[in-house]
Amino acid sequence: MRLDKLLANMGYGSRKEVKQLLKQKAVRVDDVVVKDAAMKVDTEKQIVTVFGEPVEYTEFIYLMMNKPQGVISATEDNRDETVIDLLDPLHQHFEPFPVGRLDKDTEGFLLITNDGQLAHNLLSPKKHVPKTYYADIEGHVTEADIEAFAQGVTLDDGYHTKPGHLVILEAAEQSKIELTIQEGKFHQVKRMFEAVGKKVTYLKRLSMGDLALDESLALGEYRELTSEELELLQNSQGK
Repeated sequence: MRLDKLLANMGYGSRKEVKQLLKQKAVRVDDVVVKDAAMKVDTEKQIVTVFGEPVEYTEFIYLMMNKPQGVISATEDNRDETVIDLLDPLHQHFEPFPVGRLDKDTEGFLLITNDGQLAHNLLSPKKHVPKTYYADIEGHVTEADIEAFAQGVTLDDGYHTKPGHLVILEAAEQSKIELTIQEGKFHQVKRMFEAVGKKVTYLKRLSMGDLALDESLALGEYRELTSEELELLQNSQGK
């Protein structure tokens, strides 16, 4: 990889700004000052430093966000704040995107990455990656609903969903439930409950695959995945 491309990709400025660093003799490769922006660098074998600090090359980033309500799952929007707007410039520099969508009024687990292959595998219907949600329901959720969801329900557009695993946490006129599905149709959880005559009043995604939301993250907060968490996600896509 070209030295100027490496440094620009890692947030050290534009190509023009990187050239200024080179002129200042701030950049070293294997402890040798380098001024040639076009120099080829092997990030696996060579050590690049800027003002003495090692440059750790990262191609992909993997972020877990506790998405708040009122923010949309998109990279940009002319009207609303997006989940990408919540990231600091260092992470925005990698041009990440949300993996799948959570509705504007839905909270919880959202994976943000620039790894297109991982995102494709996690969202592919062929991979059957489960997603679990917590919801408050207006209406008394019953055993009959559990059985209906286990068979799949027919949505308002005639689509019959794949089986969902419904767990009743609290059965009342305002019920509390957890639901695990393997699809991601538009407003699917809300529409599944509408199909059995009930309404979702609050929705939060708890997990994707084997990876659960870090509940210590406040709404709107995010962090990078640990290597163990990334492995859990990678294992999920192979199921």
